Amino acid sequence: MGSVGGHTDGTTGERRQLINVAYRLLGSVSEAEDAVQDAYARWYGLPPGRQKEIASPGAWLTTVTSRICLDLLGSARARRERYVGAWLPEPLPDRTEWDGTGAADPADQIVLDESVAMAFLVVLESMTPAERVAFVLHDVFRYPFAEIAAVLDRTPAACKQLASSARRRVGTTRIPARAIDRADMVRRVKEAWEAKDITALVALLDPGAVMTADGGGLAGAALHPVEGAARIAQYMLAIADRAPGLELLERSVNGVPGLVARRSGVVLTVAAFDVSDDLVTRIWVVRNPEKLRPWARED
Repeated sequence: MGSVGGHTDGTTGERRQLINVAYRLLGSVSEAEDAVQDAYARWYGLPPGRQKEIASPGAWLTTVTSRICLDLLGSARARRERYVGAWLPEPLPDRTEWDGTGAADPADQIVLDESVAMAFLVVLESMTPAERVAFVLHDVFRYPFAEIAAVLDRTPAACKQLASSARRRVGTTRIPARAIDRADMVRRVKEAWEAKDITALVALLDPGAVMTADGGGLAGAALHPVEGAARIAQYMLAIADRAPGLELLERSVNGVPGLVARRSGVVLTVAAFDVSDDLVTRIWVVRNPEKLRPWARED
């Protein structure tokens, strides 16, 4: 961000941390950026005397950003009820794979670790807004419950209980496969899809596999999850038949191996995978072009 409104008081160095917190809370790069910008605007809107009274501007900005995200999470539930089809978090590219990208892009600021893997973000979506804030701030970023209490306007003990409740939801999520295993599976899915080999695709998918697509009403996508290995394989091959000239690329998606489909250099689809016992168990397909903006500059 550099300086905001011409000010350079040291708070701008907090932006990377704030973007990381906000993305994990919201699952959206653009909304995370807006929340952080709003927090900085509030900081610079304070009288100079009030700013000087704040011992830790970084902690103040984190609290304000988290409160903004909490409000957004509450309103997001109503918005997503009106969303066309399934809503999925915004997929993140690994910027080290591209050249010429600007460091000011918020997607560049997000640390790609297990807490942004699509499987983890989808679990976060199942939490209440308060659970999500308490869990992300404490378990992911190690903020003490006393500070989280100021965000949620609850007691530290209540915040601890919220994080514990959220942790039980996460506890049902299996530990992700090793990156090398996942990369091999994704490569095999790509090869079978390109060969239009339905037998090979079915063999790579868990019998109870689920594919969820997000087109947002702006791109063609299944409105409901596609369940079962055979149905998913048939769906994938139908897409291949309807989309001549589509190019599949192996790419990092939220820090783990995934696939990107593009035509004439334009990214149309980003797919993330969950793998267990050498089979693909979940596929998350994002086709909403508004969620693919961070991918627009791929070479």
